[in-house]
Amino acid sequence: MPSADLWKSSKATRHNGGETPPSHGPREPAQPPRQQWLLFLWLTFGILLLFHFLDAAERPVRIELGYSEFLEAVDAGHVERVTLRGQAVEGRFSDAGQRALGIEARTFTTIRPDVAGERLLERLEAGGVAIVARPVEPPWWQRILAAALPWILMLALLFWFWNRMQERMISGGGPFSMGKSRARQIRSQDSKVRLDDVAGSDNAKREVVEVIEFLKDPGRFQELGARVPRGILMMGPPGTGKTLMAKAVAGEAGVPFFSISGSEFIEMFVGVGASRVRDLFQQAKEQAPSVIFIDEIDSIGRARGTGMGGGHDEREQTLNQILAEMDGFDADESVIVLAATNRPDVLDPALLRPGRFDRKITLENPYRNARYDILRVHTRKVPLAEDVDLERLAELTIGFSGADLANLVNEAALLAGRRQQQVVDWACFSDARDRLLLGEAREVGLSERERHIVAYHEAGHALLAYLLPHADPLEKVTVLPRGRALGVTAQVPSEERYNYSESYLRDRITVMFGGRLAESIVFGEVSSGAENDLEQATKLARRMVAQWGMSERIGPVAFGQSQEHVFLGKEIAQPREHSEATANLVDDEVRRLLIGLETRGRELLERHREALDALASALEAHETLEATTIRGLLGERVAEPMR
Repeated sequence: MPSADLWKSSKATRHNGGETPPSHGPREPAQPPRQQWLLFLWLTFGILLLFHFLDAAERPVRIELGYSEFLEAVDAGHVERVTLRGQAVEGRFSDAGQRALGIEARTFTTIRPDVAGERLLERLEAGGVAIVARPVEPPWWQRILAAALPWILMLALLFWFWNRMQERMISGGGPFSMGKSRARQIRSQDSKVRLDDVAGSDNAKREVVEVIEFLKDPGRFQELGARVPRGILMMGPPGTGKTLMAKAVAGEAGVPFFSISGSEFIEMFVGVGASRVRDLFQQAKEQAPSVIFIDEIDSIGRARGTGMGGGHDEREQTLNQILAEMDGFDADESVIVLAATNRPDVLDPALLRPGRFDRKITLENPYRNARYDILRVHTRKVPLAEDVDLERLAELTIGFSGADLANLVNEAALLAGRRQQQVVDWACFSDARDRLLLGEAREVGLSERERHIVAYHEAGHALLAYLLPHADPLEKVTVLPRGRALGVTAQVPSEERYNYSESYLRDRITVMFGGRLAESIVFGEVSSGAENDLEQATKLARRMVAQWGMSERIGPVAFGQSQEHVFLGKEIAQPREHSEATANLVDDEVRRLLIGLETRGRELLERHREALDALASALEAHETLEATTIRGLLGERVAEPMR
């Protein structure tokens, strides 16, 4: 049952979405040419003709006899053998009969009528003719088709494989083009995103506008002896608009724009990634001025020679090739490399030096005015009710990224659709915000005692947040299970915080202890619901003591609480920079700080036990309390809050 101390979200969806998929440039798969189909048809006709002649050559030379002539030959003893196939009769003359008739053909055919079956057999037996019965043979064209069909299918399969191989070679795939770049070339007219669509990133836009102007008119800068930056690295948390900014550059610059993800360079074969890098930069140089955009560059740009398992040959060779290509541009080559990452701390130092990535643009979560601009962009096509105040919504979404705001507008529109509304009203936005921040409401079969405990737990958080002068103001409290929590106490900062004072941090930790303290005071024991509260409070207290110098006993010293990623391997070889005695002192001071703040919170809750009981009862009765209701309820019982 953790309290939601800050209205923050960690969604990693894309910022300011809503653009059409880019069309591919010169690497569209080619269709099989018409000449190949004509060749296939001619070969098929030739195969059928060949089997027709073979079938005709296998058939013996026969003459056609009338049925009466056939009977006369039987009666005269000129027929040696007959084969009956339904109504058809195939026969063979005897040597004497062939000489008597004076014909060269040895065999003959005829058709017998239906009524002559029994009488014919009697006459054949009387004439001593050998009789053979056979099933009816299919027509000649069926025999030819049955013999030629396997060869036609084999020919069609060969043509299909050939065309597929050509397509993959043209589009950058296949075994013969494994080293070709898979970058997608995006034309300016195909990119629907412009800089006006990138709201809330004014600092980053000012940086890229100069690059766009250089791409449009490089001569103006070159006459002054200036050169365009070789590379621009966009850094920031997920959802802050790095990829969207690159798409806006593609739409504004009007030059060839090559887009690729860092993971698309890597294959299981060593050397393929480096080959693709060479091919990509070769294409960009041929069409200069141009832009290359590498998304998620940390997948290949990670520091070399580190990690618990050693380096990765394919990744490191790919990175080496990128370094060589970026350092090998001629002065007059107007090729700019844009790259995006949310983990700049893991990148190789050689990649970050001037001459490769000369500029580094930091994108952060937008401030209030920027959030208002982003909301205006995303609600342009959304019918809004008159009660929707975007400025107020921007105030209530502190900590939201651009992607979070886009998701908020979409969730509100979905709620309006489910409620059969024609417009999106403020209630839809409020419920959508609660769903994103607190989690979706869910039904849990809590017993009456568990529900009673949850009510006091959240009441403890809320009462301390109301009493402490530096705590974030309350927004709402609910005992409805949302997300993974059984209850939530939500606080909204009154303003963006970029720096935290010691008094604010102390009050924040005290509020975290509120739920556990309320359980201890009322029920005489604590539950496991305070696990997340204790974890967050301990982490924050350790940072106050060991990193921010907020302890008199420790003093103004920062002890290494390593932030390095284990897979980089940097922690393994670094010795601890402080003694065991100092580590014990830090642990003692963290414990002393936490115990002192817990004691302070317990005193406040015991002093205002009546207010705690009233708040818990109201939560059990109404399940959710807004900030105004809480202030009215506590104002009658608390003379004046400490704030």
